[in-house]
Amino acid sequence: MPGETATAIFSEALVRVFPPDVRAVDGLALDVKAGQIFGFLGANGSGKTTTVRMLTTLLRPTSGRASVLGVDVTKEPNRVRSQIGVALQEASLDDLQTGRELLRLQSRLYRVPPNEIESRVGHLLEIVDLVDVADRRIKTYSGGMKRRLDLAAALVHNPTVVFLDEPTTGLDPISREAIWRYVDELNRERGVTFFLTTQYLEEADRLAHDVAIMDKGKIVAQGSPEQLKASIGADVITVNVGDTDGMLQKAAEAVRSVPGLTDVRIVDESIVVYVRDGKSAVAPVVLALDERKVPVEEITLARPSLDDVFLRTTGRHLEAGEHAGAEGGAA
Repeated sequence: MPGETATAIFSEALVRVFPPDVRAVDGLALDVKAGQIFGFLGANGSGKTTTVRMLTTLLRPTSGRASVLGVDVTKEPNRVRSQIGVALQEASLDDLQTGRELLRLQSRLYRVPPNEIESRVGHLLEIVDLVDVADRRIKTYSGGMKRRLDLAAALVHNPTVVFLDEPTTGLDPISREAIWRYVDELNRERGVTFFLTTQYLEEADRLAHDVAIMDKGKIVAQGSPEQLKASIGADVITVNVGDTDGMLQKAAEAVRSVPGLTDVRIVDESIVVYVRDGKSAVAPVVLALDERKVPVEEITLARPSLDDVFLRTTGRHLEAGEHAGAEGGAA
């Protein structure tokens, strides 16, 4: 159909089972349009990394099918690899090389014309802000510098689709912001399609045009960040009471006694309430807690966030503590 956006990444009924019977990815369907930044959001073990490994030909699907730029990942893996860029969770860099040497080597491996290598390497070093350290050994680089170099290595052959698996996990805020800026610029200025797996809600909200929330091998919600937040259809009241002397359960019973509150949940040491008119509901909630003599540490009223979407679809928050870890082999 004229004007229809082409599909860059596609999967249908994609499954990966690890012995003895762990369904890490369970019937995954994807249709990522060219020119998108697609955010794949989920906790450790949700299936994100396993999905990326299948789409990038590093892991064979148990069943189903997938393609990148119309090329089947199982039938023509070498052709897929030649057209994509990949930066996985752990940067595989040779500490004894310099940054410039690494990018030269990558250029030759991807058969970049010899007369273009130096200009392309220089341009990439500028993009990721590593010109000043380009001739230092990689072992002297910080974690953020290594991530940026790994991103540059994934771009040497000018791929139109790039897979980034947890690209900013463990980085400081300045390095994380730098990665976000490069991804956004490459997408806007060159139309590069990014498939971005992340555990950072802010990362998905900031960068992604479309977000899929992954849980236990399945997509449980998908849409633009604004669409997902709007799907909550309510304000969010959070009451923090701790859980001393069974007070958390007592607080939940008190809040559930307030008329008109149809969704009240206990999450960690808080009560989370979804209500259409949050401003009108705060006072009755506080009064109900006071009547039951429940001490309140904190109460907040907010518009829905991606974390609220995650909570509603998975039953838990995307914990900050999970951000530091990497998914295991059966992720």
